[in-house]
Amino acid sequence: MTESRSWPGPWVVEAAEHLAADLLRNSGDRWEHTRTVAARAAEAAEVLPAEQRPALVAAAWLHDIGYAEQVRGTGFHPLDGARYLHQRGWPPVIAGLVAHHSGARFVAAVRGLETELADFADPVYCTGPLADALTWADQTTSPCGRPVDHAARMADMLHRHGPGSANAVAHPLRGPALVAAVTATRRAFLSRRLPASFPVPRPAPAAESSPAPALG
Repeated sequence: MTESRSWPGPWVVEAAEHLAADLLRNSGDRWEHTRTVAARAAEAAEVLPAEQRPALVAAAWLHDIGYAEQVRGTGFHPLDGARYLHQRGWPPVIAGLVAHHSGARFVAAVRGLETELADFADPVYCTGPLADALTWADQTTSPCGRPVDHAARMADMLHRHGPGSANAVAHPLRGPALVAAVTATRRAFLSRRLPASFPVPRPAPAAESSPAPALG
């Protein structure tokens, strides 16, 4: 998928929040993780050009929807989430960021899914400030939704998935890429002298009382 890029407007953030709530609200810790990643992404958006900020925050809301039962296909959540979004007409940049968040390409290679992930192959989804900011938001948030040092986050991931997992096998390449992304985003904060605090967003209204936009 190499179509020309266009940046979605602010509407996409509300649509993404509603879809994430519909799919993950009852998932316990995963929903808390998602909410905090979205909050951190809103903070990190300040280091990006204005036109890219809605895409970052929307992708943060949606980065883990591939875990939802109705979304799951291959069992590799970045790919499953991206396919779900693509099939429902979401902007390519959102699906691409979900597909490649937090070094997913390294794990996909271990799992034999690199060809499938290549459907979302625009480099902006894999590297650079936008992708780095999403990685920073995800890799500094614990599975239960608490801010955490990225080294502790990676150590916890390796412990939970185990030494024989695709995550562990990919780690010699993926780990340094994650550290580089987190470091680049931190440097961007420092260069702008931005504060590190952030608000945890309020829960999205229930779909029946406040319907989401039609997209997705």
